Amino acid sequence: MTIASTFATRSTPYGAIAVDADGNDLSYVFGKTLDEGAPPLREDTLGDTLRATVQKFPSRDAIVDVYSDKTLSYEQFYKLVLALASALARKGLRPGDRVGIWSTNRWEWLVVMWACHHLGLILVNINPAYRQSELNYVLEKSGTRMVFAARRYKDSDYRSMLNDARKQRGTQVEDVIYFGGDEWFSFIEGPVDDLSQYTAGLSNTDVVNLQFTSGTTGFPKGASLTHRNILNNGYFVGELLGFTEADRVCTPVPFFHCFGMVMATIAAFSRGGAIIIPAPSFKPRESLKAVQAAGATALYGVPTMFIQELTEAEDHIEYGSPYDLSTLRTGIMAGSSCPSKTMREVISELNMPEVAICYGMTETSPVSFQTRADDPLDKRVGTVGQIMPHLEAKIVDEDTGDIVPVGTQGEILVRGYSVMKEYWEHPEKTAEAIDADGWMRTGDLGVFDDEGYLSVTGRLKDMLIRGGENIYPREIEEFLRTHPSVVDAEVIGVPDDKYGEEIMAWLILHEGAEHLTQSDIAEFAHGQLSRQKIPRYVHVVDSYPMTASGKVRKVELREMAPKVLGWV
Repeated sequence: MTIASTFATRSTPYGAIAVDADGNDLSYVFGKTLDEGAPPLREDTLGDTLRATVQKFPSRDAIVDVYSDKTLSYEQFYKLVLALASALARKGLRPGDRVGIWSTNRWEWLVVMWACHHLGLILVNINPAYRQSELNYVLEKSGTRMVFAARRYKDSDYRSMLNDARKQRGTQVEDVIYFGGDEWFSFIEGPVDDLSQYTAGLSNTDVVNLQFTSGTTGFPKGASLTHRNILNNGYFVGELLGFTEADRVCTPVPFFHCFGMVMATIAAFSRGGAIIIPAPSFKPRESLKAVQAAGATALYGVPTMFIQELTEAEDHIEYGSPYDLSTLRTGIMAGSSCPSKTMREVISELNMPEVAICYGMTETSPVSFQTRADDPLDKRVGTVGQIMPHLEAKIVDEDTGDIVPVGTQGEILVRGYSVMKEYWEHPEKTAEAIDADGWMRTGDLGVFDDEGYLSVTGRLKDMLIRGGENIYPREIEEFLRTHPSVVDAEVIGVPDDKYGEEIMAWLILHEGAEHLTQSDIAEFAHGQLSRQKIPRYVHVVDSYPMTASGKVRKVELREMAPKVLGWV
């Protein structure tokens, strides 16, 4: 870890924090290194890691697909991985070639993932919710040669969409393999070849994973992640959760996103733990049933998932047959801002005393900050924790780029092993995101306290300006969620002739709660929120538009607002 020579530091339990010449804390933190007691960075490839796990734990469960009633031990799973890798090599695919996968969660997804990792192929993760233009763009941009796919997702016919995509000029897809088809089974039931001529030359700095961002402002960008990026990030996430071979991770979050692929799968597989697949896509009932049936010790989810699971668990108790969640110990809430109220309820109601919050972004593989089980409760539910081992982060003034004092808001930057190699074939976008010293701009706003705990206060692009004052939705959302009738709250800015922008709150209410109006919210907020932060408009909905990875699409809320408000 490189610590700027201009800064002295003082130790914290999980690393160090910079201090200026007068001894004042600066918003610059350093995670523990090997010299300070952190485990060393892993320098093997993902294929090496899986082979070592199989040798150590051949008979332990690797995958429990509850929906498909399919359980695979590590030995059984590895045989399928090697057979598929061999079939791909016989098809002429070589290290560095791109292979796409377009599907919701299923056991076959993980076979494809690890076969690509083993052979050194670059896995192109295609969002199941993509429409035709997005699919065409990703396949062409990545130069994908082969696609593994489900047959459909909701109202999307993948077969016809892929046929259309292959007709587009510039698309290089040679083969499409559909899960459950004859060709799929011929691949995974075929012979295992000696692949050493291909695997011997692999490096852990090779790109192995293309994660395309959501693309809310134009076409998505492909974060190019290496073996070293995602193996170490998954390993250290599991390290801080206390994972061992005995852990069983219920994973309703999607595999196409780093949450499911890295934070769940690699965290578990690097230790011999099991991945539990409750359903192809998230359903609260199926997730809790899978925890009970498969004896999960960990449960993952974005805040909206946990909110729905809490409701499901409460409803089930009312019917006299509560879920048995006694095997749960830990898990992760991440993906968007985590309400402290929801975290407290998850700890107490879902029997997850060691649940963690993680913070990061796809471009940092993804986790940079994580809470620890022994953190004080207020830090565990009210912050995103402290810096991960072998990483460093700073908060800078958005205008000057200078490091700000502790307690001052600014943009969060991250540096270390986890930062992506590049945006795929986007050198100009890469240069905008990663500076010459290796710092990744997150676009998130945050504040450090004097112990190095980070509070994420908003997104630069979500900030609204009302009457010349910068207002950050996160603070208002957290307050609105304390209303006894409110399940969830999202805040956006809408145009206003007088103030430039006004505040609009979108609320989801508890079942049976009385409808809330703007006057109700204003009364509730009186004396609690500054007057300029009280929403001018309030709209109650049953659900929010979501991305496939479970994030609220605020851009869509902004697009819907004029119609909802009767302006168009």
